[in-house]
Amino acid sequence: MEIEEARALLADNHRSVLHTARSDGSPQLSPVVHAVDGEGRVCISTRETSMKVKNLRRRPRAALCGLSDGFFGNWVQIDGPVEIVPLPEAMEGLKDVYRAVAGEHPDWEEFEAAMVKEQRVVVRITIERAGPQKSG
Repeated sequence: MEIEEARALLADNHRSVLHTARSDGSPQLSPVVHAVDGEGRVCISTRETSMKVKNLRRRPRAALCGLSDGFFGNWVQIDGPVEIVPLPEAMEGLKDVYRAVAGEHPDWEEFEAAMVKEQRVVVRITIERAGPQKSG
């Protein structure tokens, strides 16, 4: 699968499983929702205090398995380097993720307050590799 095909599938489907590495190298898998930003990066909203962020600060690479919103059907695995964007810089990215997944928020001031309270960050994955190349 070409990277552009992977981006298109990920832009149309928002459910995924994120893989990060624990300190001992073993996998940690987290169900997440994601969006694709204007630069083609996969973006995830999560809490600064989460284990996935701690893992990514130690080793800033991740893999993600993007699933069709109906679960069965097309899927993709991508991987690449990660950037963690903290608040306040993350706020517009957090809004972008929300819009891509759920549409417009009824009260953006309430949303912003919740993002600060929850200590949200944006995790951005730059896609270096995508697959599968074959099915079956």
